[in-house]
Amino acid sequence: MSDLPPYPPLDPTTYDLIIVGTGVSESILSAAASSSGTSVLHLDPNPFYGSHSASLSLPDLTSFLHSNSLSPPPPPPSDTPDFLSVDLATRSLYSSVEIATFDSSILDERHSRKFNVDLCGPRVLFCADESINLMLKSGSNNYVEFKSVDASFVGDSSGELRSVPDSRAAIFKDKSLGLMEKKQLMKFFKLVQAHLAAAAASSTESDEGAVKIAEEDMESPFVDFLAKMPLPPKIKSIILYGIAMVDYDQDNVEACGDLLKTREGIARLALYITSIGRFSNALGALIYPIYGQGELPQAFCRRAAVKGCIYVLRMPITALLLDKASELIETGGYKGVRLATGQEIFSQKLILDPCITVGSESMSSLTDQQKETLRVLVPKSISSEGKIARGICIIRGSVKADISNALVVYPPKSLFPEQLAAIRVLQLGSGLAVCPADMHVLYFSTVCENDDQGKAALLSAMSTLIKPQVPENLQSDSAVENDTAEAAKPVVLWRALYVQAMVKGEFGGSISSAASPDGNLSYNELVESAVKLYEQLMGSEELFKEETSPDNTTEEENDGGVEIEA
Repeated sequence: MSDLPPYPPLDPTTYDLIIVGTGVSESILSAAASSSGTSVLHLDPNPFYGSHSASLSLPDLTSFLHSNSLSPPPPPPSDTPDFLSVDLATRSLYSSVEIATFDSSILDERHSRKFNVDLCGPRVLFCADESINLMLKSGSNNYVEFKSVDASFVGDSSGELRSVPDSRAAIFKDKSLGLMEKKQLMKFFKLVQAHLAAAAASSTESDEGAVKIAEEDMESPFVDFLAKMPLPPKIKSIILYGIAMVDYDQDNVEACGDLLKTREGIARLALYITSIGRFSNALGALIYPIYGQGELPQAFCRRAAVKGCIYVLRMPITALLLDKASELIETGGYKGVRLATGQEIFSQKLILDPCITVGSESMSSLTDQQKETLRVLVPKSISSEGKIARGICIIRGSVKADISNALVVYPPKSLFPEQLAAIRVLQLGSGLAVCPADMHVLYFSTVCENDDQGKAALLSAMSTLIKPQVPENLQSDSAVENDTAEAAKPVVLWRALYVQAMVKGEFGGSISSAASPDGNLSYNELVESAVKLYEQLMGSEELFKEETSPDNTTEEENDGGVEIEA
C-alpha cells in the first residue's frame, strides 16, 4: 500500500462500531449510531465519499469502473501473536465495462471536471418517501438541496413520449389522452384517494359507508384489479410502469419476475400522490439533489461527524482479527480489523461494504464457530442475486424540447418483443450542477439475467432517444445525415455501459454486510435495509430519536431549488 498517504496512527483504537464504505446504507447507519451515542469509526478505501452511490468527474468515474471491474489479488497471508488474522478479499460488483468517447473535447480539463456523474443511476427521490423523512428527522437536510424533475414520460419504439400526469389539471391538459381516457383515469384516482382516506380514518372513527377497495381485490394481482376498472392499455401502462415503477411484464404471469399485488400497487400510488404538493415549490412528485446523488451519503456523513463519528478516507482494511479462543459464542471471536497501514483497531461490531469478502483459502483454516461469524462475507452466486445493466450518456441537446430534467420509462416489450423488464431513463441538466450548460446527462438502467441481455436492452433505448454515433477513430467524412426525425435527436458525446451485481445487506451478529445499490428508481429499499440492520445491531432503539420530528415541514426557495426543512 505504498500509495497510501502517511496517516498518523488512529487514536483511540477501540470503538463500539466500525463501518467500512460510505454508501447510502452505511452513511445512514453511521449517522443513526453516532446520534445514539455510539462511538463510530467510518472508513472508506476510496478518496471520495459515497462508495457505490458516489457522483464523480468523468476521469474519476472511468478510473473507478475500470479498476473495480476486476477483483484484485488477495493480500499475502498475515498473522499476529495475539489474534487469528483472517485476510480479506475484494469482489468486483461491476462487469462488461465499455466506455466510448465520440467527441474528445469532452475530456478537456475545462469540461471533464464540470461533471458530477452518478455511478449507480438513475436515482430520484419521491417527496414523501422514507429517505426524505430520515433526512428531516436526522437534520441531514441542512447539508443538501434539491430541484424538481420537470416531467415524466412513458415511451415506445416509435419515439413517442406520453406524459405521466401528476395532477387533475395535468390530466385534462394532456393532449395524448382522449376525453373518455381522461374520465377513466380521473375515476380511478378518485377511487384510490377515497380508499386511502377511508383507511386513514378507520383507526380512529367508524368507516361505515366509506369507499374502500375490497380485501379480496387487495390480495389479487394489481394488473387484474386494473382490468376490472376497466382501463385501456395505454392508461394501465402509465399506472404500472410510470407511477408504480414495476420492473417486469405484469400481463405475463409465467415470465414475470415480480408480480405486484394490489396492496403494494396502491401503496406505490399513495407514495406518488402524497409526494405531489408536499413542498410547494417542487413541481411534481420527484426531486433530485443538486451536485448529484453522491450528496445524499455525504449529508448523512456530515451529520454523523457532528455527532462525533471519526472519518478516514483512502483507508482499506486488509484483515479481520478473531480471538483464538473461538469458544466465545456471543461474538464468534471477532475483535477488530487491521488497516492497510498495519495498525490494529478494535470494535464490538463491524459493518462492511458489500464488495468485501473472505477468500476460500482463509475460510478453510477456521473453526465452525468462526465460519458462522464470517458467513455474511462469503461470496454468493451473482446469478442468484440479480444484476442491473446501467448506462450513462453525455449528450448535446435534449430528449424532449424545452425540458431539462425528465424521467422516461420504457415498459416491457415496448422497444422489442424480447424486452423482459422496464428500462428507466433519467435526463438531468446543468441546472443541477451535474454537467456544462450546453449538455445533459442521461442515465439508463434495467434489471437483467445476464450482461448481454441487459446491455442489449439499454442500447435499444439509446438508439430510440439518441442520434447514432461512432467513435472518432471510426468516423468517415462520407457519413450522411439520416431522416429528419433522426437529425432532431440529441447527439451523444460520451457513453458508458456496465453491469452491476446486486448484493443484499445481511445481519451477522458481530459482523454484518451492507446492501449494494439496487435496481429501483428510489432509495426506499436501501433505506429499509439500513433501518432493519440498525434495529438488529442496536435492538429496538429508534433511529434519530432525539432529533426533530418530520411532521411539520416547510421549504424555502433558493434559485429554483427545493430546500426541505424540519
